[in-house]
Amino acid sequence: MNHVATVAGRAIPVGDLDDRESRLRASALAPSLPVPGTSEGRQLRRWLAQLLVTDELVRVAAGELGVDDRDAPTEADLLPDAAARMELGSVAAAALEQPLARALFVRVTADVRLAGDEVERYHARNPLRFAPPVPDLGGWSTAATVAPPLDQVRPQITAHLLGSARRRTFRHWLDARRAESVHLAPGYEHPGDPRQPDHVHRH
Repeated sequence: MNHVATVAGRAIPVGDLDDRESRLRASALAPSLPVPGTSEGRQLRRWLAQLLVTDELVRVAAGELGVDDRDAPTEADLLPDAAARMELGSVAAAALEQPLARALFVRVTADVRLAGDEVERYHARNPLRFAPPVPDLGGWSTAATVAPPLDQVRPQITAHLLGSARRRTFRHWLDARRAESVHLAPGYEHPGDPRQPDHVHRH
């Protein structure tokens, strides 16, 4: 088999995967990577294959929607912390390292809106979530114990909930595109696919 997958009918050559792995093994991450040819090494290649597939999905969809990478937001705009990356998933989060993927994210999630009382309900459940720290006499700060009024923290809550909703929408959209247009070659299944031989749960 000389290709990793087909995406919307286009084959992704194994050579592209070899090149990506070579670049990774030549980077500062090299000492932490698994040995090639081992079960863990094959899992790394499966994960890199997912990145290649996702990059191609992004390229195809951007072409269909007329999206380019001009005025793309920064990675930090879309993934402000580790929790946001976990929410999106490692493959999609890695794709957002590319400006074109971030511009596509904006297009795909442009119509996402919050429910009318969603901000209010969140504040009621998490009254101290965005409360500013309280300065003390020694120049330090302590955690707030009194909930701020909703109007004071409404912008932060709105940004938090809207960011989460947009990431969820983009992840679902990407999953749907993958299901309809990606065909993985044998040996390049998703690392988490329990049907592939290197998916072994160990303790």
